[in-house]
Amino acid sequence: MYSKEETTKTKAAFWTMFGQYMKPVPSSWKEKVNWLNYKTGIKDIYFKMDADTKKAIVGIELRHADDGIRHLVFEHFTQLKKLLEAATGETWQWQQDKENEQGVMVSFIGVEIEGVNIMQKQNWSKIISFLKPRIIALDAFWGDTKDGVEMMMF
Repeated sequence: MYSKEETTKTKAAFWTMFGQYMKPVPSSWKEKVNWLNYKTGIKDIYFKMDADTKKAIVGIELRHADDGIRHLVFEHFTQLKKLLEAATGETWQWQQDKENEQGVMVSFIGVEIEGVNIMQKQNWSKIISFLKPRIIALDAFWGDTKDGVEMMMF
């Protein structure tokens, strides 16, 4: 078992290192991007990366407080499923209703890898090898679809 302080320190070290590793990688439109705090440009739509002692995840989190609107946005994303799969080269999990770490009901579209532990530095390269191509592919997908999602939202 890891102490809260040790967990916080190790996670911060991992994400700092990952951010530095990704810093020279441009977005799909050849601009600098903060990969750790990716700005989708649309309120209530977030790209999420996380890792813990059991798994790592990459995905899209829809956080609109109104369940009906969030479900409509999720439905719109389901219409983009083939584009997402083409960009990522894999099938992602689709959850219309899921409670996130803060206890908030969200919709989540993502993929995870199990059997990795962010607390073990020997797992970091495997976690990075999982996260990097997927967040880059998600960025490419977003470059192709953001305008359509934005028009649907407003």
